[in-house]
Amino acid sequence: MTAAASGPLRLVKQALPFALALGIWFTPIPSGLTSEAWHLFAIFSAAIFSVILNAFPLLTSSLIAVAAVVLTGTVDPGKAFAGFANASVLLVVVAFLVASAVVKSGLGRRISLFVVSLFGRSTLGLGYSIFLTDALIAPAFPSNTARGGVLYPIILSLAQSAGSTPGDATKRRLGGYLMFCGIASLSVSSALWLTATSANAIGVSLVGQYGVKIEFGSWFLAASVPLLTMILVLPLILYHLFPPGVTDTRDAPAAARKELQTMGPLTRDEWIVAVTFAFMVTGWVMAGTLNLSLTAVAFAGLGVLLATNVLTLEDINVEGGTLVTFLWLAVLFALSGQLNELGFMGYVGGQLTALLGGISWPIAYVVLLVLYVLMHYMFVSQSAQVLALFAVFLDVAVRAGVPAPLMVFALLFASSYFSTITPQGGSQNVIFVGSGYLTQGELYRLGFLTTAFCLLVFLVIGTPWLLFVAV
Repeated sequence: MTAAASGPLRLVKQALPFALALGIWFTPIPSGLTSEAWHLFAIFSAAIFSVILNAFPLLTSSLIAVAAVVLTGTVDPGKAFAGFANASVLLVVVAFLVASAVVKSGLGRRISLFVVSLFGRSTLGLGYSIFLTDALIAPAFPSNTARGGVLYPIILSLAQSAGSTPGDATKRRLGGYLMFCGIASLSVSSALWLTATSANAIGVSLVGQYGVKIEFGSWFLAASVPLLTMILVLPLILYHLFPPGVTDTRDAPAAARKELQTMGPLTRDEWIVAVTFAFMVTGWVMAGTLNLSLTAVAFAGLGVLLATNVLTLEDINVEGGTLVTFLWLAVLFALSGQLNELGFMGYVGGQLTALLGGISWPIAYVVLLVLYVLMHYMFVSQSAQVLALFAVFLDVAVRAGVPAPLMVFALLFASSYFSTITPQGGSQNVIFVGSGYLTQGELYRLGFLTTAFCLLVFLVIGTPWLLFVAV
């Protein structure tokens, strides 16, 4: 397509989100909703649509959206900008900076060489090593965002060691494949273990009134067959959906072992980063027991790295991508929360109850689960959706005759694996998105296909398994 032809097409694409926002805005407000809730829905949905359409970058769409909701009086400024003080948003930003220290010091390269020496005969082997590592450490982490902070610098070093950089059109795909393996791994491993994310505990606390009691062992039993299936197959699925270019690396393990010998013992900076990182991981693991703030632990680690000059202010000055991530994540986090607070999500649940009356429970079960997953397009937090919709969808399902244990586990597991559906679908995604290895279009395409695959696996394999062990 010529530049002359692409110009008008670009303008049309950019006009469509505004047309959508105006169309929803001036549509008669449904009974049961306030004007603020309806108008926020108009602006938020247009912002997400513009990114899916590739009309504007995520940062541009987010800034236009937050300006619109404040200037139109839809949302109070204090609530619209509350995401900039949110602990989860700050944790992502600090994780970016700490990860840069792991890479700068050389520790990330050392760890990546060790991983390559074990699994590096193929790119697919590296993908499986990411899923395996994450699944093994997940039960010790109450935060998948913190777990992403552990995985990201290792994956980044793996990509860089293979010569893959975001600016290289031919070699970028290897890094993109590994980065999305990290995103997908965090989503499914969070569903495998009760203690792998805080959203799981929130959901479990809401199911007591339905006579469903869930403990660590019963959770793993219910999750084992469908979630282990996803973990075993997803690296291969992603390998075909997003071919990494470089596939055969059979000489890489021997080269990695030789390079490790050349590197010699750990340097001063590597020791400092290793010890600091170990304390951070310990703090994240013990956060629930010791009543520690995950974000405060991350800030403490960053402070140590700055005080010891492992990281300098100059290093932080060049992290422009971190600021971009902070801005759009904070904005979307706050606006998503306001959709719930203004009653929009509760209204949706009420409408579902009316629509599903009189249909058979298997159909109601499938419809509710699919809708619950698709509605994550409107959320920037797994926990926020669990708080807003979990009890509503569960109540609707039970009224329609769906066995309570089946629907409980279906919604609980979906609350983790649906986090890949958008780049902002979980705060743990953001650090990988900010790497630059994947475009917005690739992230949305891979996210939708990965989520659809997980949903299909759960419906075909997970549902019969749960009917056997939990109902």
